[in-house]
Amino acid sequence: MIKLDEISKSEAVRYMGVRGKADSQTVGLVEKYEPIVRTSLRPAYVYREAEIFRNNDEIQIFGINMTGESIKNHLKGCNRAVIFAATVSASADMLIRRTAVTDTAGALAVDCLCSSAIEQVCDKVENEIFRNINSVYRTWRFSPGYGDLPIQIQSDILSALNAQRRIGLTVTESCMLLPSKSVTAIIGISDVPVSPEKTSCDVCPARENCGIRAIGGCRRSGL
Repeated sequence: MIKLDEISKSEAVRYMGVRGKADSQTVGLVEKYEPIVRTSLRPAYVYREAEIFRNNDEIQIFGINMTGESIKNHLKGCNRAVIFAATVSASADMLIRRTAVTDTAGALAVDCLCSSAIEQVCDKVENEIFRNINSVYRTWRFSPGYGDLPIQIQSDILSALNAQRRIGLTVTESCMLLPSKSVTAIIGISDVPVSPEKTSCDVCPARENCGIRAIGGCRRSGL
């Protein structure tokens, strides 16, 4: 079971598009809503570990074809992988909608706090998973839609994890996860050192229209 710690207010403020020091109104909104968000969310996750099968230029995990150069490079030197799905629950979407009825600015703060919360959840999930798995080396998290890994494999990942039944996670026809504050990711496992290269904006599907990139990059990018 994942329990949220205090949600990063500074990260939420950056997600709100603030460059430099936030004004008192923005800080006040984040401080007001952080405990409300934290106590409303119900984090959950599922994961599976499997061997990586390679056939010429194709990589397959759980019978899912992982196409593209990005995932090949990401899993280079890895013989196993973990796939996981995590969510902070539908409570996030409901809280955002409910707040928007009376407080538009507050709804933005709630939305960005929820985004910060799912990142914290993913960090905790990764730590919890690898307390149970004998892993000498591992890669960082890589999600469908990064680089040239098709986002269309979202549904295959959810099926492989039985995520709809286990944590209520579904995917729309446009391959968006529901609840919206959710993540699927692939982590490679290796017996030899893997590339220490950090996540880069170059592999992010939102890089061309990203407000966070414009103000200095996101926490995941290491930029």
